[in-house]
Amino acid sequence: MPRFAPILALLAGLASATGFAPLGLWPVTLACFALLLHLVREAPTLRRGLLIGWLFGVGHFTVGLNWIAHAFTFQDAMPHWYGYGAVVLLSLYLAVYPAMAAGLAWRWGRDHGPAYVLIHAGAWIVTEWLRATMFTGFAWNPLGAIAYDQPTALLARWTGTYGLSGVLMLLFGGWMLAFRRFATPVTSPKALVFAAGLVAFPLVIFVSLPAWHASSSAKGALIRIVQPNIGQETKYDPAQDAANFRKLATLSGTPGAEPRLLLWPEAAVPEYLDEDVFARARVAALLGPRDILLLGATKRYRENKFVGDYVEERTIGGRNSMYVMDSAGRLLHRYDKAHLVPYGEYLPMRPILSAIGLSRLVPGDVDFWPGPGPQSYALPGFGKTGVQICYEIIFSGQVIDRADRPDFLFNPSNDAWFGSWGPPQHLAQARLRAVEEAIPVIRSTPTGISAVVDADGRLLASVPHLRAGFIETRLPAPHAPTLFARLGNILPLMLAVFLGALGVALRRRRG
Repeated sequence: MPRFAPILALLAGLASATGFAPLGLWPVTLACFALLLHLVREAPTLRRGLLIGWLFGVGHFTVGLNWIAHAFTFQDAMPHWYGYGAVVLLSLYLAVYPAMAAGLAWRWGRDHGPAYVLIHAGAWIVTEWLRATMFTGFAWNPLGAIAYDQPTALLARWTGTYGLSGVLMLLFGGWMLAFRRFATPVTSPKALVFAAGLVAFPLVIFVSLPAWHASSSAKGALIRIVQPNIGQETKYDPAQDAANFRKLATLSGTPGAEPRLLLWPEAAVPEYLDEDVFARARVAALLGPRDILLLGATKRYRENKFVGDYVEERTIGGRNSMYVMDSAGRLLHRYDKAHLVPYGEYLPMRPILSAIGLSRLVPGDVDFWPGPGPQSYALPGFGKTGVQICYEIIFSGQVIDRADRPDFLFNPSNDAWFGSWGPPQHLAQARLRAVEEAIPVIRSTPTGISAVVDADGRLLASVPHLRAGFIETRLPAPHAPTLFARLGNILPLMLAVFLGALGVALRRRRG
């Protein structure tokens, strides 16, 4: 097996990504990671262990992030086939993090099974956190996201998502140790029972952890979430503006006696709302006297520049924003997206990369500017909301203002870019934010998946992908702040240190 271990690691990495949404084949992921742990431990040298971890990561991310290639089909500034190269190149970089975890585990624990598993789990937590923070971070599909629809996800209340990933690595390590025990001669019934227990324990824990909190039966404010099914190919077509607005208006329904909180997607309207009084009036006409609307639009910044004898006004930047509007057309608040998508909303090193033919994916010649970060906004009659626009929701521990805790989190998004795999993965990660922070998450997207998620991460209602529709329901209640909501990512990092220290102590005790 050592001869073929790198190829086997690559194949296992490819298969392991099927545990994420939309397939949800988490038993396959369990088996593949158990195999990864075994292959790294059996590596004859540190260099071979690093290679095995890296190749596993290349396969894992290439399959899991295949939806990125779909985004390139909606622009004409670059060849569409660049998308496939982008997926592979990104995976080659992201695979460095699993390789680092493998190298640390091999170096400090390979000669002692339990110590090796503990150190690998702790290293995985740290490297997954690094992946989410270095070079602006790319936190998509942390390992803990395979538990998005299992009770095990509730552990994120105490561990956070990265700590949940480490717990899963412990369970995978239990399988690895069990298979190694089965593969060697069993000398006693006690050893056989031990091995069988290691196999069964991860399965039982993964699917049977009791729900610590029951969903609140309290009836909150009336909300209506709109999903117009406006595709990326028509979103920025001026000829489609009237038809697109009719979809939004129709699905928004008519005002009633009870005030409503109306929620529209990211970039719901093409107009610059703070500049265009007629656009505000058109939208406000859909609202009842006490209704409030949350909707996405672009904020632009312009400057005057002398060109010869003339003054030319030009756009120099913009912000991806969410506005709060009342029935009089007043803009009560504006949230500006803080965690922008590199190559999507801005082009890093623009002078160099534009010279070789690269461009950003969102239409336009100027870059978006980042906002200040999480903030909470008072909505008259509806409590307080936090906002995370699209991609921002994937960053564990960075989604709410801890000094001004909101009652719910609104995640307007545009998942029309992301094929059939991206939207369910995005929703799965939003559900983990609800668990961590113990607040409901409300999603509105143009093409899906729009959803209502309660404070336990349960999916209460949704509109399927690529279907027009709306959700009219009551706003779920938040829970008291979790330990993670109070302390954030210090918790998984403390868990990582504990696991690593325990592993080193076990190894030294044996020695």
